[in-house]
Amino acid sequence: MRKVVQLLLILLVPAVFSGCGYNTMQAKEEAVFASWGDVEAAYQRRADLVPNLVEVVKGYAKHEEETLKAVTEARARVGTVQATKDTINDPKALQKFQQAQSDLGGALSRLMVVVERYPDLKANQNFMDLQNQLEGTENRINVARVRYNQAVQDFNTSIRTFPNSLTNSVLLHLNRKEPFRAEEGARTAPRVKF
Repeated sequence: MRKVVQLLLILLVPAVFSGCGYNTMQAKEEAVFASWGDVEAAYQRRADLVPNLVEVVKGYAKHEEETLKAVTEARARVGTVQATKDTINDPKALQKFQQAQSDLGGALSRLMVVVERYPDLKANQNFMDLQNQLEGTENRINVARVRYNQAVQDFNTSIRTFPNSLTNSVLLHLNRKEPFRAEEGARTAPRVKF
């Protein structure tokens, strides 16, 4: 009889745990980490393009030092905010990362306003190539953020629904992940003045 009970336990334990969501939740958390890596890569691409863009504009707009300095400083601040896999578990660190990226985006917007004042610069092929790359990078950043938020939603739903919620509270103790949120003032359209 004892061997029968042991055999039943050996057969039932894997069956019970296969439906508890243990592996699913971990796979979904890994998907969050991977999509966060895509966000970081897109931001890094932008940060790598900025110095080249600044140098091309410097050649044409020597007296626009204030704007160029703001872009350079914002780029440097982005470099000091170290985003790691743990950043997505810390709302304050995530907010700091988002703020640095937002500051760089604002500085780049001001730089584009300066560019409008220089028709020769707008016609320069090097500048046009960099501007196109930067525009494509901004699109990549947006796509990466959307994918990250989808992975976060999928993960958060996974750890909060039954039976996964039970498995999570007993075995894994995984915490909700924070999605990207709109920047302060994003509901108001920016005003561009010349």
